[in-house]
Amino acid sequence: MKAITLLGSTGSIGTQTLDILQQYPEQFRLVGIAAGRNVELLARQVHQFRPQIVAIRQADKLPVLKAAIADLDPQPILLAGEEGVAEVARYGDAEAVVTGIVGCAGLLPTIAAIEAGKDIALANKETLIAGGPVVLPLVEKHGVKLLPADSEHSAIFQCLQGAPKDGLRRILLTASGGAFRDWPVEKLAEVKVADALKHPNWSMGRKITVDSATLMNKGLEVIEAHYLFGMDYDQIDIVIHPQSIIHSLIELQDTSVLAQLGWPDMRLPLLYALSWPERIYTDWEQLDLVKAGNLTFRDPDHQKYPCMSIAYAAGRTGGAMTAVLNAANEQVVSLFLEEKVQFLDMPKLIEQVCDRYRSHNPANPTLEDILAADQWARSEVLSLSQSLTETAYVPLA
Repeated sequence: MKAITLLGSTGSIGTQTLDILQQYPEQFRLVGIAAGRNVELLARQVHQFRPQIVAIRQADKLPVLKAAIADLDPQPILLAGEEGVAEVARYGDAEAVVTGIVGCAGLLPTIAAIEAGKDIALANKETLIAGGPVVLPLVEKHGVKLLPADSEHSAIFQCLQGAPKDGLRRILLTASGGAFRDWPVEKLAEVKVADALKHPNWSMGRKITVDSATLMNKGLEVIEAHYLFGMDYDQIDIVIHPQSIIHSLIELQDTSVLAQLGWPDMRLPLLYALSWPERIYTDWEQLDLVKAGNLTFRDPDHQKYPCMSIAYAAGRTGGAMTAVLNAANEQVVSLFLEEKVQFLDMPKLIEQVCDRYRSHNPANPTLEDILAADQWARSEVLSLSQSLTETAYVPLA
């Protein structure tokens, strides 16, 4: 039985991870659990799974959580705040930590888990996008495994099983195209928040669904793939695949292409990250290629999705630039969801913030550099959003 800790238990990744633990109680047990602010759902999860340690990031919710689980005997260790979440990440005999916290908030708890010798089931892409230059040396230093638990990178990882060390030639990341894949670019000026949250294929949290609508999620995944698999940015391509049946592909040195296929279901990459190198039998719906029908592909439209080019440029720049990109994106998505900026304002603001950071970008950033860059970028977005102009927007080449 594998001991698991879960960070971000009340989000989409967290609830699906708990579905797996509930379905396979003979395979996995829950040691620790942490959530952001959904105290009601967290309390129900604590009652059901009886973890040894629990944290809620929003500290003022701790008294409510205490009251909600007062009937439990024995009581779990209860913590709050960012340090409480980090303590859950490093606690006890958990062999693997699932990092389902959204955004850069997952970086420090992931580092805490790595330093405690825990393997990481990485469902939080921002950990590598913002902190790759720091996280990867720590993974090597502590001898832990970093296993991708999101759909695309899990697909690449699965395809690489059995491939020779230097066999990988190219990565092809598939993208659904998001909510606006069938919209003309001229109509994007009319986008409302509700439109951006209508993902055609996947059920995800609000932030990543907006990222999918701008295709920034795919730009971020390019950066994550660079760090996970050591590939140059010129060797990582994006292809629009509306059906989301092929979750990504790899091309090997001899031009053979391998793909991982399945119905859109986040439980599969999560289960593989938890069970690797084993394969666990499931009763989930099997893929029926006839039922899936036609599988189609097309090039992404860079005029329609400028965030992709911005992400590639940030990745090629290196240093702490990807941390700035990630933080700026998180901040503009938050502003968009609050209806404080328009859909087309988001790439403008992100690119302006990245341009302003270029002269300050350290070549070999420390953790302190990355955290400072993150905070600077968020502040810069807020400042720039107050003075948006109507100037024409030209995406990065």
